[in-house]
Amino acid sequence: MKDNIIVTGGAGFIGSNFIPYFLNKYPQYNIINLDKLTYAGNLENLRELIDNKRYSFVQGDICDRKLVESLFENNRITGVIHFAAESHVDNSIDGPDVFIETNVKGTFTILDVARKYWMSAPFIHKPGFGDSRFLHVSTDEVYGSLGRDGYFTEKTPYAPNSPYSASKASADFIVRSFFHTYGMNVLITNCSNNYGPKQHYEKLIPTIIKNALAHKPIPIYGDGKNVRDWLYVLDHCKALDKIYHEGAFGETYNIGGNNEQDNISIVNGVCKILDELIPSEKLNSYQELITFVKDRPGHDRRYAIDASKLRNTLGWLPEEDFETGIRKTVEWYIMQLQINKG
Repeated sequence: MKDNIIVTGGAGFIGSNFIPYFLNKYPQYNIINLDKLTYAGNLENLRELIDNKRYSFVQGDICDRKLVESLFENNRITGVIHFAAESHVDNSIDGPDVFIETNVKGTFTILDVARKYWMSAPFIHKPGFGDSRFLHVSTDEVYGSLGRDGYFTEKTPYAPNSPYSASKASADFIVRSFFHTYGMNVLITNCSNNYGPKQHYEKLIPTIIKNALAHKPIPIYGDGKNVRDWLYVLDHCKALDKIYHEGAFGETYNIGGNNEQDNISIVNGVCKILDELIPSEKLNSYQELITFVKDRPGHDRRYAIDASKLRNTLGWLPEEDFETGIRKTVEWYIMQLQINKG
């Protein structure tokens, strides 16, 4: 008998990279992709699975308890990998209510349904569900902002500075409480900035590529010196695989790429690759399009992950360095833009 796993938000950036990787590696799993298909979800990201009989898609909201209950009851769900979230910080500033609804209420809903389906009482699992598990995928933004030195560890106090990060921090705490109160098999991950194929164009790297090739201004917040630790999306998927199968229940694992870059360096690097691959007929360099704009409210200065717990306990290391990963990413977006042009 195959195990049936729900992946929430599987049509989004990370989920749509994770599902093909996971199905290809593990023939013993069936995956049900539950996604509301907001603007950030795109089924085209999963077109390689159209004929895969171990994959199915359900359009729906994780806040819809009746729908989630029916998926568990009709499919004997033994695992949840929870990506679904509103994630764009700018949008959370403009309209925080949907972030609270999806990231907090939605996480609680599917977590609570899983608990009641898998468990008969606190610390007592129903027969056949003792190894069922719920993996909650979160962000390093829950930790707030770092100075010039130091790294986020799993023991760093939470200090979210945007409605987005506050909603993710709230979800993390709810998941944690279900382990300590009910003995539910949960795992939490906090990852650094992901990049790679299939990311929505609202994010920094896809915006750079799209605007540059359209000869439109490339907007950079403030002075461009905000620093992030960049993680190639497939490395993230492999870390989640490790944690889902080998992680200790109730534990949090930080996932980082060990690739700190400030925003202006990212932009300059992407522009140089574009100058090489698709030289502009109008500009000496796409760097001429860089435009500094007013900084966004509460813009954290620096994030950096210490992933030594994951490395030391589960043996995970990122395989992609930033130079190779960013080139693969730029080449993928160039191909997609050319396909869309027809």
